[in-house]
Amino acid sequence: METRRGQAPGTSRSSTYAVRVTWPQGTKRHVAAAVGVDTASRSAARTLRGSLGDRLFAKVFSNLVYAQIWEDPVADLNALGLSQSDRLVTIASGGCNVMSYLTAKPAQIVAVDLNAHHLALLRLRLAAVAHLPDHLAFMRLIGHADEQANLALYRDCLRPWLDARDRHYWGAATRLRPGRAGMLSRGLTRHGVLGRFIGLTHAVARLHGVRLAELAEQPDLEAQRRFYETRIDPIFDSALFRLLAARPTTLFGLGIPPAQARLLAAGPEGSLVAVLRGRVRRLACEHRLQENYFAMQAFTRSYRGCDPDHLPPYLQERHYETVRGAAARVTLVHDSVTEVLAREPSASLDAYVLLDAQDWMTESQRSALWRQITRTAKPGARVLFRTAGIDASVPAGAVDRWRYDEAASVRALREDRSAIYGGCHLFRLVARR
Repeated sequence: METRRGQAPGTSRSSTYAVRVTWPQGTKRHVAAAVGVDTASRSAARTLRGSLGDRLFAKVFSNLVYAQIWEDPVADLNALGLSQSDRLVTIASGGCNVMSYLTAKPAQIVAVDLNAHHLALLRLRLAAVAHLPDHLAFMRLIGHADEQANLALYRDCLRPWLDARDRHYWGAATRLRPGRAGMLSRGLTRHGVLGRFIGLTHAVARLHGVRLAELAEQPDLEAQRRFYETRIDPIFDSALFRLLAARPTTLFGLGIPPAQARLLAAGPEGSLVAVLRGRVRRLACEHRLQENYFAMQAFTRSYRGCDPDHLPPYLQERHYETVRGAAARVTLVHDSVTEVLAREPSASLDAYVLLDAQDWMTESQRSALWRQITRTAKPGARVLFRTAGIDASVPAGAVDRWRYDEAASVRALREDRSAIYGGCHLFRLVARR
């Protein structure tokens, strides 16, 4: 596929973001393949290859899932130590991690995703930082994204810079027919599968007489912890919560496929309820909410109230000009990471961010991925990924070439304010002898 640059109608000015032209049509096929569902044949014997849960998850995940990613980019940047000469391949997800990596000004970021809705959102973020007039407008449209006036801001300042397919995807943003752009006026991060799931957790808490946003009103961290222990923690023992947690489709709302749910259930905590309880406790009790934008999203469903220096890095005013200037270094591709790497030259990449994708993979898929990582890795290359469980490993065929950086991995997990993973792992390429 060719790479194009967005251009506003009636002008020769090129936008500052590069996109690999794709569209959501292939998303269902990509996601189905990733979770082991065969969609190539209509025969019952082949289409039932994936479990019912896998097929349901593939259907759910073929929509917008993450309006905000739930891996901490600050922890990633500290672990990776990106330089301005580095080429990075990362799974895009909702795209806010890619935007935050731009604060390090790497030479190129190749943002890959199976889900074209995520890429459309990242293209919108890149177009916004390139073409909105200032940081205030960028924060209003992309950061808070909860004002009715944002429809006019999108329509007048941003939509002309989108290509035809993205204009179709986001819509005309009229009052009667806002289209997907309406999300920019109703709280962007409240949308997508995960955003709606967080809304469900607030509804469940209200049924137990708890308003989760009250956690952000506590005067200090100790009061936060008391509120959590006395008001929120007991919800995990309720019959309603345990009923919901026992349903695999509930976990789909967290973006957890069946294979990853099985990993969580088999972990040392002993049950999914125990896993969820422990990770919500970490989210609620380890940082002041105003210093943890993940917790603010979980408990207040907004960035409003965050300390300015603790917003997502790409939304912080001090990084605005850097992100704006580096946005041209992003290329978006709708495909699997393995397929993208297969098209890269040998020894051409410096860093890889896999998020938690390996939790979804079969052993053969992981082996194929690491063969391509090892082939394309430059000396000193780093691979960062997360796991629902605690342990990490690389396939047998790659183990001799990669060294596990235990100290950096422990530090990255400790620094990850999202608090939802059991492990964060960094591997470094070992020089050939």
